[in-house]
Amino acid sequence: MEDVRRTIDWVNGAVEIIDQVALPGEYRTLRLTTVDELIDAIRRLAVRGAPALGGAGALGTALAAFASDDPAAVRADAERLAAARPTAVNLSWGVSRALARLGDGPDAVLAEALALLDEDERLNHEASARATELILEKCPRRPLRLLTHCNAGRLATVGWGTALGVVWHLQAAGRLEYVLADETRPLLQGARLTAWELTEAGVPHRVLPDSAAAAAMARGMVDCVVVGADRIAANGDVANKIGTYGLAIAAARHGLPFVVVAPSSTVDPELESGESIVIEERAPEEITTISGIPVAPPGTNVFNPAFDVTPAELITAVVTEKGPMAP
Repeated sequence: MEDVRRTIDWVNGAVEIIDQVALPGEYRTLRLTTVDELIDAIRRLAVRGAPALGGAGALGTALAAFASDDPAAVRADAERLAAARPTAVNLSWGVSRALARLGDGPDAVLAEALALLDEDERLNHEASARATELILEKCPRRPLRLLTHCNAGRLATVGWGTALGVVWHLQAAGRLEYVLADETRPLLQGARLTAWELTEAGVPHRVLPDSAAAAAMARGMVDCVVVGADRIAANGDVANKIGTYGLAIAAARHGLPFVVVAPSSTVDPELESGESIVIEERAPEEITTISGIPVAPPGTNVFNPAFDVTPAELITAVVTEKGPMAP
């Protein structure tokens, strides 16, 4: 896992990403040379995952800095970039961090962005290692059977992973039996991306419908639920891919640990609770069609939130690179 290609990087004056919309059918990279191209990639989820979006925000700001000598124009592009997806706090955090170096010139902005990429890999490795230690303490059974939701692997970060980082640690230690991966509506990021990563890494796994997760717990197939996060409030409430809240309720009902893994950059200390988190709503077509084929009657109304908020009292621990978070 240490030598895989980064999900997002700076290559010869452009932002290069793994196109996550194309997976698993095709592995391809996209070369993005303008802020508009990067914003489009973010909105259509060609690059996604809170830590990866932090990198995208920083690198996009570097693109803007090299494209214009006018600081006002650069800041305007940075604002548009930060607003591309409102729930994941890492995006605006990455923009702000790189933009702080604008007065030192575009090379300084890029240097800060590249430092952020290196830091993301290191911190997620540390966060997932700490989460692994906690899970091994909470779960006496060996080897472990984990259930995860959406995609919180290397594709969601610069190059390691948060929740799936735990999987890589457990697999290396010989303490993992298998992973159950929710398919994750609406864009099937569990079935498309998490299953792809687990296959690439040779990890035993099964994909299940989101609605089957509670049944799997009831049948004794799960030892621990581990997920990532898109924004964490100061009190420990967590915004993550839609369906996470339901998993936490089911885990509590069955007495299972529910662990959130994220870098500290995903913590938003200015938010007192999850009630203040802005929840992005996606296009109805993501629900009413599959690969462009209609699966609902024309004109069907849709409620399609991209995320939900899990209250802190349902979470066993939120673990960053600093260890379990104290609300």
